[in-house]
Amino acid sequence: MLLTVDVGNTNTAFGLHNGADLLRDWRVRTDPRTTADELAMTLRGLLGEHADRVSGVAALSTVPVVLREVRAMLAKYYKRVPSVIVEPGVRTGVPLLVDNPKEVGSDRVANTLAAHDAFQTPCVVIDFGTITNVDVISAKGELLGGVFMPGIEISVDALAARAAALRKVEVVRPRSVIGKSTVECLQSGIVYGYASQIDGLVARIAKELDHPDDLEVIATGGLATLVLGEAGTITHHRPDLTLQGLRLIYERNQR
Repeated sequence: MLLTVDVGNTNTAFGLHNGADLLRDWRVRTDPRTTADELAMTLRGLLGEHADRVSGVAALSTVPVVLREVRAMLAKYYKRVPSVIVEPGVRTGVPLLVDNPKEVGSDRVANTLAAHDAFQTPCVVIDFGTITNVDVISAKGELLGGVFMPGIEISVDALAARAAALRKVEVVRPRSVIGKSTVECLQSGIVYGYASQIDGLVARIAKELDHPDDLEVIATGGLATLVLGEAGTITHHRPDLTLQGLRLIYERNQR
């Protein structure tokens, strides 16, 4: 069985794969102070009876200090198991048509590969995390570039921190776009405003592509559910997209 590890700025996702099937997945909070031993103990607890059945590991991290601990964990606890850490020099098969390919995060590469493998058409992948990554992928599986935006939670925190009369609110859909209270006004701006922002960006991206009619828009990331159903341009929700990308990268490097 393959274990996949996706360390993000806010959350870390783990997946357990049997071939192409994702059997189980988990999401825990990312702690930059975590150690290799703590990571290993967390994984053993989550994997349970499958802990000793792991036959391969694929990992990526957008947090450098945690990446160091992931390396140490693999060397100490999985030293007899083939492993792949996604970083420059690792075979992915994803052409990076950007000015500086070294700047491209490993999570974006994994998402690009997984989206192209699933759809084989021009795609826009929107990863709703600490920041919102919007990546544009050609029909050939090339990463053409993208857009970065403040994530939903960052926006909420900024409003509460910078506006004296406002406070943090639960991010849920309000009963109407026109808010009848301060809380509803904030919720409307976050949910409907963010959805409209996504739709506007996708419309502009489609105009720049040669074949916008077959464009697939895939939402992923822990906060994607907040705008699903409100952003009309989103055609698919794939919460496991990055984990599937890790699986594909592992398979390519094993071959």
